[in-house]
Amino acid sequence: MPTASTSAPDPQHPQPRRSQRFGRGRERGSATVELVVAAPLLMLLLLGIVQFAVAAHAQHIAQAVAVRALAVTRAYQSTARAGYTTGQQGLNRFAGRTLLQPSITVTRTATQASVTVTGTAAEVIPFVHLHVTAHTAGPVERLTPDTEGR
Repeated sequence: MPTASTSAPDPQHPQPRRSQRFGRGRERGSATVELVVAAPLLMLLLLGIVQFAVAAHAQHIAQAVAVRALAVTRAYQSTARAGYTTGQQGLNRFAGRTLLQPSITVTRTATQASVTVTGTAAEVIPFVHLHVTAHTAGPVERLTPDTEGR
């Protein structure tokens, strides 16, 4: 039964040089170049994800403020001014540094009320301005006479 010897190298199967074993040679330093190219791209991708998350949060703030202002505006015997005041209070409380330059427009007619909130999401990536708009509308609460004669 033959036994394997570890002391003598096999002449039929020579060991590769150390530089060939570890992938060196012509590709020496290529990992550094790849890292220099890949790292900024990964950072930009990460910042893009965060930018759109901030924009989505700003959109949710605008929508929440618009819905609350509409609820007050369309209430029985309420006014557009009351809805505007409620909307401004909501913007002051929630917009913070997420929804920048917010503005609110409230209209109320005899049958309809609407609220529009606009602004800009905070910048994570310089020179990327994402605009946010939330619009909601609904009928005004009012008493109507009973026409069925009950």
